[in-house]
Amino acid sequence: MNFRRRQTEEIGVNLTPLIDVVFLLLIFFMVSTTFDRHSVLQLELPRADSLEQESPPRALDLVINAQGRYFLDGAELINTRPETLRAALTEFLGGREDIPLVIRADARTPHQSVVTAMDVAGRLGVSRLSIATLGGEPE
Repeated sequence: MNFRRRQTEEIGVNLTPLIDVVFLLLIFFMVSTTFDRHSVLQLELPRADSLEQESPPRALDLVINAQGRYFLDGAELINTRPETLRAALTEFLGGREDIPLVIRADARTPHQSVVTAMDVAGRLGVSRLSIATLGGEPE
């Protein structure tokens, strides 16, 4: 019979994975943190005499309701045909292509109505087009 005692393994906790995770979290937080950049020096900048600058153009709102009807700056268009929308946008833009156009479509709006509005705006040369959305989680 063999009555020798077996050697027991040394029990220990390996900290290497924990250190790796903490290091990765540190890097993540350093990269994602925004830093406040406040100047310590108080400066009074000189003023220059210049002509009044033109104020930036007001954005033109194109609202599309759930039925696909168009409202341009609060006024409903008589129908949903692209020709009607093109005529109304041409009148409101007055030949200026730098006026921003904001499309505000209902969540239940048919996709074709939004595509038609974007297509008409693109054909008129509107270069500043945005689609308004709500931030946050969907309900």
